[in-house]
Amino acid sequence: MSEGAGFTTMAADKAAGDIPEIGVGMLGYAFMGKSHTNAYKTIPYMMYPPPAIPKLIAMAGRNEQAVALAAQRFGYAKYYTDWRDMMADDEVQLFDNGGPNNAHAEPSIAAAQAGKHILCEKPLARTAEEAKTMLDAVQKAGIKHMVAFNYRFVPAVRQIRKLIDAGALGRIYHFRAVYLQEWIMPHYNTPMIWRLQKSEAGSGALGDLGAHIIDLGRYLVGDVKSVSAMAKTYIEERPKADGSGMGRVDVDDAFVAAVEFQNGAIGTLEATRFAAGRKNALGLEINGEKGSIRFDLERLNELEVFWNDDEPKETRGFHHVLVSEPYHPWWKNWWPQGHIIGWEHTFIHEITHLLDCIVNDKDVAPIGADFEDGYRAAVICDAILESAASKRQVDCKY
Repeated sequence: MSEGAGFTTMAADKAAGDIPEIGVGMLGYAFMGKSHTNAYKTIPYMMYPPPAIPKLIAMAGRNEQAVALAAQRFGYAKYYTDWRDMMADDEVQLFDNGGPNNAHAEPSIAAAQAGKHILCEKPLARTAEEAKTMLDAVQKAGIKHMVAFNYRFVPAVRQIRKLIDAGALGRIYHFRAVYLQEWIMPHYNTPMIWRLQKSEAGSGALGDLGAHIIDLGRYLVGDVKSVSAMAKTYIEERPKADGSGMGRVDVDDAFVAAVEFQNGAIGTLEATRFAAGRKNALGLEINGEKGSIRFDLERLNELEVFWNDDEPKETRGFHHVLVSEPYHPWWKNWWPQGHIIGWEHTFIHEITHLLDCIVNDKDVAPIGADFEDGYRAAVICDAILESAASKRQVDCKY
């Protein structure tokens, strides 16, 4: 069920009334609130038969007028202006934390203590220490927990993992990944926002973008042993949004890191929000003994694949593969071959997997990222910042 291609006859014969409901409580109503809600509303009729029917119980946010309008717009039955009140709502069984990074730990820990399953946006926390408190809480509570590293749920990325697991690439030598955006460059005149403040975000491009490629490196290659990094802040002061003067930017605008994986592979990671012309450009390449694979998020239904022995050397080269066949991950739920799906579908796949894990008592990992994965990504983020500050190689200690 988790990949949309393994429906059993029993599941296919289920009547809609036999499918359980899971009540959802959402913290936040902006970018991720909209993305996740779209998934909850799509799952019942597209990921059919769904493991559960998400029931939109409540939405929480500090601004009453805004959260009331958002709840009405998205179809939540009620709203709260204090997330603590939502934790006391017995109808909420799954807590979806789409708040800013400084609102990840306390509400998620409270949700775990209340016995609610949790989907938390990435990065899991501002620091590894904070992430560990969250991991401890969910393990103690015995609930299902997932970090929203949604790029694991791009069919092409999942297909890469399946190829690696099958030994198709052989020994992995290299992993390189970049995540490039441009939206805080000078010409945008971006004021001080929470993503530019360490107290709220924890880090800058590292946590915002780098956490994704760190997780993909762990997902596809394995744990990171050590890092050697540089980080840079290009604009150190920005006007406060309320017009009260200037504020100091104390997070990274860009970072680069060389990494060594525990299995002996080496790699590079790079993320910036100062890449002119790049809107949401995540790219990765894996080189192994039997071939190489390239992926570009802006062409997320495609892979570029090279196999050492697939044809005569005179015509050997990278092949373009369209990942849209019925046997590719999750595609039986969508359209005929070549009818492209998009970024928003990753959340549909991701949340379907979580619902399946909740209903059928399955492990979120290794297909999804659980809080253990979120914690380990946070350890690597901390090591990158430590390396950049100390100008030396740093071991990752989990």
